[in-house]
Amino acid sequence: MAVIKDIKLLMANTLMPRATALWLIDNTSLTFPQIAEFCGLHLFEVESLADGNMDKQLSGFDPVASSQLTREEIRRCEKDATAKLQMKKSLADQYLVPKARKYTPKAKRQDKPDAILWLIKYYPEIPDKDICDLLGTTKITVHSVRNKTHKNMSELSPRNPVNLGLCSQSSLDFVVAKLNRS
Repeated sequence: MAVIKDIKLLMANTLMPRATALWLIDNTSLTFPQIAEFCGLHLFEVESLADGNMDKQLSGFDPVASSQLTREEIRRCEKDATAKLQMKKSLADQYLVPKARKYTPKAKRQDKPDAILWLIKYYPEIPDKDICDLLGTTKITVHSVRNKTHKNMSELSPRNPVNLGLCSQSSLDFVVAKLNRS
C-alpha cells in the first residue's frame, strides 16, 4: 500500500517536468513561478531553461496533448499571474488500479465458507457480488455455499466474518446499509 501512495505522489506532478516547463515557456505567457509550481521545479531551473543554459537537446513536451492541462486552464492562468495551474485530472487515478485485492493468509482461507454461510443465514437477500467484495472470495464459492453444494458443506458452521478477521465491522455495516437502502 505504501508503494501505491508513493506512485500517486509521483504521478501528482507532471510527466517529464523539465520538458513540460520548456513547452510552457515557449508556447504560453505564463510566469516563471506559475510554471515552476506546476512542474514541481525550482524557480532557478525554470529560468535556466528559459535562458537555454540547461540541456540544449531537451525538447518540449505538450501538457495539453498528454491530458495534463486544458487550453482553458492555461488561458485562465495567463490572465491572472497569481493563479495556479490545476491538472486536468489525476494521472494516478487514470493509470493505477483503484483497489487492490487484500491478501488472506492460508490459515484464514478455510474460514471463508463459514463466513459466507453466516452472511447468507442472517442476510439472505445480500447479492453474491457484495459477499465476494466483502470477503475477497469467488462467486463460485458463494454460489456453492448458497446452493449447499460446497465440498465441505457438512462441516461448515455459520461464523461472523468480523470475528474471523475477514472483514471490518464498518465494511460489513456499509454492505448491510446498502442492502437496506435498496
